[in-house]
Amino acid sequence: MKKILSRWNDVRGEWSTMTLYQRFESGVALALTLLISLVIVVALFRLFVGVVGNLVFGAMNPLEHRVFQMVFGEIMTLLIALEFNHTLQYVVTREQSIIQTKVVLLIALLAVSRKFIIFDLKETTAGELLGLAAVTLVLGVTYWLLRDRDERGAGNGG
Repeated sequence: MKKILSRWNDVRGEWSTMTLYQRFESGVALALTLLISLVIVVALFRLFVGVVGNLVFGAMNPLEHRVFQMVFGEIMTLLIALEFNHTLQYVVTREQSIIQTKVVLLIALLAVSRKFIIFDLKETTAGELLGLAAVTLVLGVTYWLLRDRDERGAGNGG
């Protein structure tokens, strides 16, 4: 928390030297960060109340496959939102002027992983499964190519 406040003070100090677009970009990123933070808090509260309440009253069996999928699907949703929010912090604090493509790909891979967790194979067609597998492969290969390019660039001193 101390680090976040320190970054925010740095942004406030640099505000007068920022261009109009940089101010706009930081303002939008800050608004999105606050909005996503609110969504995360509400979703976490609902998940906590739902899981604890249903476990205490015996309405939920955590070993039941569908319940397991639902709970971990919601947890993955929260993790995706947290990662997205963390990424936006870089824009707010001007550590990066734009969100890195690799980070977006990793968030997309998390979302696809979530889809695999909540998947009900009984209700899924082979075409849907093949499509999801293709998307996973494309995202993974794209991430690998970007990482490989960055590593080669770093090896060349650039």
